[in-house]
Amino acid sequence: MKLVLFDDFRLGVLTEGGIHDASAIAADIPHAGPRELINGLIVRFEDFRARLNQVARRGAALPLDGVRLRPPLPGARNIVGMALNYIDSASGPQRGPIDAFLKPAGSIIGPDETMVLPDFPASAFEGEAEMAAVIGKRASGIDETAAMDHVFGYVNFIDGSARGTTSLYQMKGRETFAPIGPYLVTADEIADPHNLRIRLWVNGELRQDFNSATMAHRLPRCIAWASTVHALEPGDILATGTSHDGLSAFQDGDTVELETDGLGRLRVHIRDALKRTWSRDTWLERRDKGLPANAVRQLSGKYAPGAASAP
Repeated sequence: MKLVLFDDFRLGVLTEGGIHDASAIAADIPHAGPRELINGLIVRFEDFRARLNQVARRGAALPLDGVRLRPPLPGARNIVGMALNYIDSASGPQRGPIDAFLKPAGSIIGPDETMVLPDFPASAFEGEAEMAAVIGKRASGIDETAAMDHVFGYVNFIDGSARGTTSLYQMKGRETFAPIGPYLVTADEIADPHNLRIRLWVNGELRQDFNSATMAHRLPRCIAWASTVHALEPGDILATGTSHDGLSAFQDGDTVELETDGLGRLRVHIRDALKRTWSRDTWLERRDKGLPANAVRQLSGKYAPGAASAP
């Protein structure tokens, strides 16, 4: 099932015919706002599954291009980002130790919203194409064999990153740096989350193209490990990481699209009030030229080498 929040954060079910309004079901879920609504639905999903299926079978549906899609998980309590979790030219042929970071709930944006590049001396601003798992029930200190029982579904996720700093807080924690969507897909629709093609386009040009099969630490390991650090709650997001080879700098005016098999296509826009520019080389292209793969050189604007406004 594909679940959406749309317009004024109304609950809907997406089918090939469009969006079916499930506001009547939402009225039966105690909530003060959209975060409590979607989390309450996740917790009690089996109680509402039959009614949601009935809603989805109704003839009348709203056309997708006639509504405003919202982030399907607004204000997730925990956003866990797995670090260097793919086998690529950045990590090398051997998987490294498992690690992760947290992003704040305020970093979430939804379809056709805007990632804003801050006034910060980053070597580049990038967005990593990722598939994320959504937690369905509380997980605390669980075993790998039970981990997948705690997955409610999956969603597209772009991990915004301000490169050129060793501070993960400054690199990953920016507002608007966690686009998700366009909808939340329940786990039963994804036969194998470790065999999904993940692609990202910048202004229509394919930049990242990889498969989740190259994940270094698979979901059961990631979920179980994260649950030993802190409890994962229903509605939490665990982003599985990316293949770094195709990463390139985002800049003002870009349109970015992410598509994962079965999860739809998420489109967001990039705005930089400073109108800075960077080389469009990918990490892999720079490595092949003998240059540092993650050091994309700024070409113009504030903080560019030699610029009058540089510190």
